Amino acid sequence: MLAPDRPARISTAEHGRRRTLTRSGLITTAFVAPALVVRIAGLHPDPVVALLIFGAAVVSASFLLAWAAEAAQIDVSGGMATAVLALIAVLPEYAVDLYYAYVSGHNGDYTQYAAANMTGSNRLLMGLGWPVVVLVSIVVARKAGDRTATGLALQPTNRVELGFLLIAGLIAFAAPASGQIHFGLGLALLAWFGFYLYKVSHGDVAEPDLIGTAAALGELPDRGRRIVVVGLFLASGAVILLCAKPFADNLVAAGAELSIDRFLLVQWLAPLASEAPEFIVATIFAARGKGTAAIATLISSKVNQWTLLIGSLPVAHLLGGGGFSLELDQRQVEEVLLTATQTMMGVALLLALRFHRAAAGTLLGLFVVQFPIASTHGRLLLCGVYTAVAVVALIRYRRHLAATLRAPFFGTAIRHSGHPHHPVPDP
Repeated sequence: MLAPDRPARISTAEHGRRRTLTRSGLITTAFVAPALVVRIAGLHPDPVVALLIFGAAVVSASFLLAWAAEAAQIDVSGGMATAVLALIAVLPEYAVDLYYAYVSGHNGDYTQYAAANMTGSNRLLMGLGWPVVVLVSIVVARKAGDRTATGLALQPTNRVELGFLLIAGLIAFAAPASGQIHFGLGLALLAWFGFYLYKVSHGDVAEPDLIGTAAALGELPDRGRRIVVVGLFLASGAVILLCAKPFADNLVAAGAELSIDRFLLVQWLAPLASEAPEFIVATIFAARGKGTAAIATLISSKVNQWTLLIGSLPVAHLLGGGGFSLELDQRQVEEVLLTATQTMMGVALLLALRFHRAAAGTLLGLFVVQFPIASTHGRLLLCGVYTAVAVVALIRYRRHLAATLRAPFFGTAIRHSGHPHHPVPDP
C-alpha cells in the first residue's frame, strides 16, 4: 500500500535538492557578480565601496569552495586527496595574506600587513571561535536537560592535533625571538604541516555528515556531481584569484580614507571575512549538539594556520623579490609573540581533553581585552598573562604533557573522508 507514495516522496526530495542548489547558486552569484564586473571592466570605485564589493565576493567564493570540497569526499580518498582538498579549503583564508607577503618582497610597506593578517587570523580563531563553540554547546546541553554541563569533552584522537599544534607553537617562537620569519623556519613549518597531512590521511576514517548545499550536491548522480564539483572548484578559484589583490589593496586604502589604523583593519577585517564560513559551520554544529565535532574542526584549522600559513609567508616574500627573511619591526614582533603565547595557553588548557567553561571564558576575555591596548607595555603585559595561565595549566595537567608530545608520532588521527574539515551549510 506504500508503493504508490514512493514516486511522490522521490519527487519531493528531488524538488528540495534543486531548490537548495538554485537558492545557493543565486545568493552566491548575487555577491560575486558585482566584483567580477568591477574587476573585468577595470572600474575604480571608492575604496570603501570596493572593499565591500570584493570582500563579499571572497566570502561567497569561500562557501563555494567549501561545498565543493565536502561533496568531493564522496569520490576521492587517500593521502593525495587529503593534501589537495586541505590546500583548496584554506585558499580563501590565505590568499590575501600571501598577496601581502608577496608584495612585501618588492615593497617594504607591505611587510607589516603580512604579519598583521597572520596574527589576526590566528588570534581570531582561538580567541573567538573556540570559546563561542564551547559556550554555545553548554547552552544547548542545558536546554536539552543536562543542567550539569560545564564544558566539552574532546576525543582521544584530538590529542594528535593538540600535539601538532603544541610543537608547531614552540617552533614558531623562533620568529619573535629572532625578529624575522626566516625561509628555514618556513620550510620547517611546511614540513610539519606535510607530516600532519600524512598523519591525518592514514588515520581512522569518519564518514562525512553532509548538510545543506553540500548534501544536495552529494545526492546528484555521479557524473553530474563530478562535473558540478569541478566547475565549482574552478569558478571559486578564479573568483579568489581575481578578487584577492583588489580586496587587499582596498583594505589598506579604505583604512586611510576612514582614518582607521590600517594595520588593525588588515589584522581583523580580512581574516573575519575569509573565515566567516568556518565560524558559521562551527557555531551551527555546536547549536545542533555536535560541539565536539565543531571544536575538532577549529583545532585542525589552527594547526593549518600555525604551520601552512606562517610557513608560506617567507616563501611568498622570496618569490616577490625579497630576501630569505621576512623582517619584523617591533610592533610585529609583539603581535607575533602575543599570538604565540595565546596559542600555548590554548593548548595547555586542553591537555586533559576537556574544554571547561572557565577556559573558554578566559580565552574570550583576554581576546576582547586586547583591543583597547595600543602600547608596547600593554601588549607585553598581555603576553605575560597568557604565559602565566599557560604555565599554571601545564603544571595542573602535567601528566598529560608527555602523551600530547608523543601523539603526533604514535597517536591515531581521524580522517574525515577526504580532508580535515567539516561540512559547510548554506549562508
